[in-house]
Amino acid sequence: MNLIWNGRSYSPEHTGDEIYLKMNGHNVYKYALRYVPEAVKMSLDKGGIDLNDVKKILIHQANEKMDRAIIKNLFKLYNMKDIPEHIMPMTISWLGNSSVATLPTMFDLLQKGKLNYHVLHSGDIAVFASVGAGMNINSMVYRMP
Repeated sequence: MNLIWNGRSYSPEHTGDEIYLKMNGHNVYKYALRYVPEAVKMSLDKGGIDLNDVKKILIHQANEKMDRAIIKNLFKLYNMKDIPEHIMPMTISWLGNSSVATLPTMFDLLQKGKLNYHVLHSGDIAVFASVGAGMNINSMVYRMP
């Protein structure tokens, strides 16, 4: 299945030779909803960490609807219906999709106390997860020093 590819502009008026990133948005969405929760679960399981012990889940923010669905699917993998209200900080509404910079930016804002209702203390566990343009999925579990 071709999820992402390069191609010329779809505009009939466009005369340049530039190549643009194209994506099958619906299938990218479905891909992320399936594989990001699985990657997060795998990293938690390998670390012997229960989802109930996770204080924050920081996800690359390309789309708020998608991120909320990813969290919902993650909790479903653990047969859990109740999702803690402030487990996932959101910055896309004011920072936009900042690609790979999303996770370190959110972590920095958390550390500086600049995200309402979001704080991490020594010993707290945070999960970092992303899905990139190459459809690479990453997940990491971090215990605050």
